[in-house]
Amino acid sequence: MEPVCPITSSRATEISALLSPPSPRQLQEYYHNIFSATHCNGITVKHDQKFGKGVYAAMDFKEDELVLKDQMLVGTQHSFNKIDCFVCSFCFRFIGSIETQIGRRLYLRELRANESHACDVGTSSQSIENSHEMDSSDEEDSTLQGCSGGLKNIVPLPEGVVESLMNGELRLPCSEKFSLPPSVPCPGGCGEAYYCSMLCAEADWESSHSLLCTGESSDPRRREALLKFMKHANETNDIFLLAAKAISSTILRYHKLKANCPEEKLKYDASCVSDNYNFYLLLEAWRPISMGYKKRWWDCIALPDDIDSSDEVSFRMQIKELAYESLQLLETAIFDKECEPLFSLEIYGHIIGMFELNNLDLVVASPVEDYFLYIDEMTNPDKEEAEKITQPILDALGEDYSTCCEGTAFFPLQSCMNHSCCPNAKAFKRDEDRDGQATIIALRSIYKGEEITISYVDEDLPFEERQASLADYGFRCKCPKCIEEEP
Repeated sequence: MEPVCPITSSRATEISALLSPPSPRQLQEYYHNIFSATHCNGITVKHDQKFGKGVYAAMDFKEDELVLKDQMLVGTQHSFNKIDCFVCSFCFRFIGSIETQIGRRLYLRELRANESHACDVGTSSQSIENSHEMDSSDEEDSTLQGCSGGLKNIVPLPEGVVESLMNGELRLPCSEKFSLPPSVPCPGGCGEAYYCSMLCAEADWESSHSLLCTGESSDPRRREALLKFMKHANETNDIFLLAAKAISSTILRYHKLKANCPEEKLKYDASCVSDNYNFYLLLEAWRPISMGYKKRWWDCIALPDDIDSSDEVSFRMQIKELAYESLQLLETAIFDKECEPLFSLEIYGHIIGMFELNNLDLVVASPVEDYFLYIDEMTNPDKEEAEKITQPILDALGEDYSTCCEGTAFFPLQSCMNHSCCPNAKAFKRDEDRDGQATIIALRSIYKGEEITISYVDEDLPFEERQASLADYGFRCKCPKCIEEEP
């Protein structure tokens, strides 16, 4: 049965206004503010009636030159990646120390490998995120020993080494050359979020986390509902976590506008469809989300290869039901009556669809890989001495020692970049790019006034495969390469 959301019908007028495309003036003002705040003078965003938004060069760029560093609007680390990488929950920079990163990964991997021995990682978020601060004790020792039997094809370390790495008692050779920011716990005490600085902790709290924190100080019913929502997202699709951040950030912006902007000082936008002051503020708070290209998630998600076309209608209905199940859990946790339209299935579906169509992989290289490469490049006798300590640890980590931070994020400027199968730019992290910002690099010389394009798909695929992949984005590519290769 198709899910029926009562808010969708009762707040239809407001929902329609929220989903209406922004005016050219609103687009211009929004991106002008971004460029001013970030001192980004090399590009501009223009709107074309036929092709929509696009990013254009405001100066010449040379091959391999940095075109743009774009701060994400919302982002999240994949839940499975949290075991391997301990990063700032706001900027996604690695935190702690090389020893913390290694010890924490080995400890949590043991827990994960022995879920059948009551070492389920998911049952103790506090132990997961606080493991770098643990003090060794008989209880912890027995836990580690009890879990060790479940690891296969891994060279075990001597007893106590993992704890010593986490507690800072064991310092690895030359690790001081790879210093990381100390970890700052969530101000709400949730034990899930950690940061590289108080600035990031405060920024995350003000932007969304204050509504999504599961700390003990929060309302018990709200906390229980949030935990259910997060469990559902982790078990189904963590794109729901991005949607929750988008809704939370909009609610918090709304209340900040309401507190800081007295009604008599506001000039109502002539294009606003409602005379309601509160809804006018909600439209303003929604503005960053309104800029993204949207479709309903269940309409735009690609049909999986194992789903027959005859089952497509059923598949899309199941996706819609999944979204509604997630929305109901989120509504129970953070519902705000003044922002009620945000909790309609129509809005939720469009937010997730925006992420589905515009997301960029979040990747941050691991300093652990750099550390072991440094050791490997040392010369004897220093290398030989260092490897007496580091080689057993490298053997224990195995082939995945260089795992990157992985997640997904929405970037306001990168999302405006149009596709080409012969792009002049690409998303590419340089050695110095150590946080979650999107980094766009020129693939060739780009001249002032030229549109900056990236590829949404593997441009080396055959023509028909590229077109089939791009169909999920709702267009057929007419770039020079496709025109030349079209049969």
